[in-house]
Amino acid sequence: MTTASTRVLLLFGGRSSEHSVSCVTAAGVLRAVDRERFDVIPVGITPDGEWTRVDSNPDEWTLRGTTMPVVPHSGESIRLSKVGKHFEVLSDQLDENHENVVSTTSLGTVDVVFPLLHGPYGEDGTLQGQLELLDIPYVGSGVAASAIGMDKHFMKVAFEAAGLEVGPYEVITNKQWLRSPEEALDRLDELEYPLFVKPSRAGSSVGITRVESKEQLTAAIEEARRFDPKVVVEQGIVGREIECGVLEGRGSDHARASLPGEIVVEAGAHSFYDFEAKYVDGAAAKLSCPAELTEEATKSLQELAVKAFDAVDGEGLGRVDFFYTPDGRWVINEINTMPGFTPVSMYPQMWDKTGMSYPGLITELIDLALNRKLGLR
Repeated sequence: MTTASTRVLLLFGGRSSEHSVSCVTAAGVLRAVDRERFDVIPVGITPDGEWTRVDSNPDEWTLRGTTMPVVPHSGESIRLSKVGKHFEVLSDQLDENHENVVSTTSLGTVDVVFPLLHGPYGEDGTLQGQLELLDIPYVGSGVAASAIGMDKHFMKVAFEAAGLEVGPYEVITNKQWLRSPEEALDRLDELEYPLFVKPSRAGSSVGITRVESKEQLTAAIEEARRFDPKVVVEQGIVGREIECGVLEGRGSDHARASLPGEIVVEAGAHSFYDFEAKYVDGAAAKLSCPAELTEEATKSLQELAVKAFDAVDGEGLGRVDFFYTPDGRWVINEINTMPGFTPVSMYPQMWDKTGMSYPGLITELIDLALNRKLGLR
C-alpha cells in the first residue's frame, strides 16, 4: 500500500498533436489526486520533446474556450536517473541558448510515474520503453500493449485474432501511397460509403474525415497523412456508439469492466464525434451514462471489453469503444490505453457510475502500478 511519502512524477504534454488534450487531462488529475497520500511532481513535455518542471496549478492547464494550453520552454531540462534501487529526478540548468548544461541539481527520488500523454511519443510504447529500461513503476499498459493500442491497423489484427467482430477496413501505408495512389484508391472500392479516413496512429479524432464519395478520398487521405503517413480507411457502421471502461485486476484477478456509456452526436455542424465536438463545442454531443441497454446486452459488452483489453495485453486502464448494431451485434471500434481522463471524460464518468470516484480511480491506478511486477510479466 502507498503512504503519504509516495512521490508521483506526473508527465503530460508531449510531441503529438494531442499535446493540449494531455494538458487538460493533467489539470483534472492535479485537482483530484489525494495530496495526503501522494506528493506530486508535475513535469511537462514541450511540443518538441523537452522535459521541464511546470506549474502545479490546474488552472494553468485548463481549456479556456478555444485556447489550448501548451507546455512552455524553460531554462531547465528534467531527466530520470536510476541510482541503485531508487529513481532520482535531476534538473539540468541550461544556458541561454538551451544548448549546454550549466549545472545539475537533484529534485529527490520518485516512486512511480503517471504518464498522461496521448498519442505518439507517449501513449504508443516509446515512453513506456524508457521507463522499462529504468525499471521504474508506471501507470498504464506496457510497451507492446501501448504500441498495439496506438496503431489502429495492428489493433484490429489483435481483435480479429481474439474473435472480436471488426468492421470492414483497408490500410494504406506510406510507401503504398507514394508508389501508386491509384492502386491504393482502387482497393477502397470494396468498402461501402460512408467511409472514415483516419491517421493510423493518432487519437482524439484528429485528422479524421467522413467521406461520402470516391471524389473526396484523396483530400481525406492527405489530411490524415498530415498526422501519420499510415492511414486506415474504415467502412461506416450503422449503430449506437457505446463505450466501456476497463480496469486491471489486482494481482492475478481478472480485469474489471465499468457500466457502459453512450455518445450521441447532436444534429448540427458535426457529422461524427470529431475533435471539435469532443473538446470545443460543448453542445455538440451528449454523454449518457449508464447507457440504456438491457442487462443481457450490458453483460455481453462488459465481457467483450475485457476480452479486447486482454487481446492487446492491457494493463492499468483502457476504454473500449463499440458499435451496437440494430440487429444486436457488438462491432468493436478501438481501445484507448490512455483515454481522456478529465473529470467529465467518459472513462472517469463510467467508473463513477460504477461506484469508483474520480479521486479513487486515480489512487487505484497508482496502487496498481506500484504493486505490479517490474520487467517481463
